[in-house]
Amino acid sequence: MKTAVFLYNPESGRGRVAREAEQIDEIFRTNGYEVIPQPIDFNVNPFDGHETVDLMVVAGGDGTVNFAVNAMKRKGLDIPIGVIPAGTANDFAGALGMSNELLVAARQIASGSIDRVDVGRVNDLWFVNIFSFGIFTTTSQRTPNARKHRIGKLAYIIEGVKEFRTIHAVPLEIVADGEHFDLRSLMVLIFNGETAGGFRLARTSSIRDGLFDCILLEKKDLFRSTLAMGQYLLGGNPKIVRHLRARRIDIQSTVNEPTDVDGQPGAEFPLHIECVAGGLRVMCPRRGEE
Repeated sequence: MKTAVFLYNPESGRGRVAREAEQIDEIFRTNGYEVIPQPIDFNVNPFDGHETVDLMVVAGGDGTVNFAVNAMKRKGLDIPIGVIPAGTANDFAGALGMSNELLVAARQIASGSIDRVDVGRVNDLWFVNIFSFGIFTTTSQRTPNARKHRIGKLAYIIEGVKEFRTIHAVPLEIVADGEHFDLRSLMVLIFNGETAGGFRLARTSSIRDGLFDCILLEKKDLFRSTLAMGQYLLGGNPKIVRHLRARRIDIQSTVNEPTDVDGQPGAEFPLHIECVAGGLRVMCPRRGEE
């Protein structure tokens, strides 16, 4: 019999995961898995004592998935990850084609097939969806969990509005796949995944192409920069929003700007960022089940 750890955040999905944990367990048992339920403890590596399991099922948002992937990589393991989307933002689960319904997603994983997708690495941290810094990019870190669980994505908007008081440019020296350029940037988004908060900002990104999609908002006056980002969101291509695709990126700055990986505290400057093609095994829905 195959063995699966069911790692879940009891607070995710406004408590729905905890309420439906037994039903989720039963779905996996019916599909031939021995299930080990494990409420998440962010101070403990969930792979300790579970180095030989066949599957790690993670119920939570992008931050919970990020925690599990980093815990696995630190132990040098290559165990398939299944994602039940139960967070405020479930961008990586969306890229995998997972249903937003918890029990449907559990069935997709239990009867799914293993695939390899890209994963990002910045210095010694891994990320599945996005690495970022600049305006709005650390909003998720600063938004209280209780507020996220209560009002969902609106909590991010409330916290993000406060950032207008501290808006500033970050001077950057960038080398992307050998191309060198300097930039004063308000925001840098480096996508392994496809969306951020449900918005498809990386228009050509894929978790299966071995490349990052990068969006860099250049600092002009506040009005021009804000207008340009709005134009980009509406499908335009303003000049001060720079887009590039790259496999390896090195970034230096005189400012040690806070960074973010999948909504969690990120790496410190200088930054070496690499897309590891096929670096993560995942359990995906079979064709026709997306």
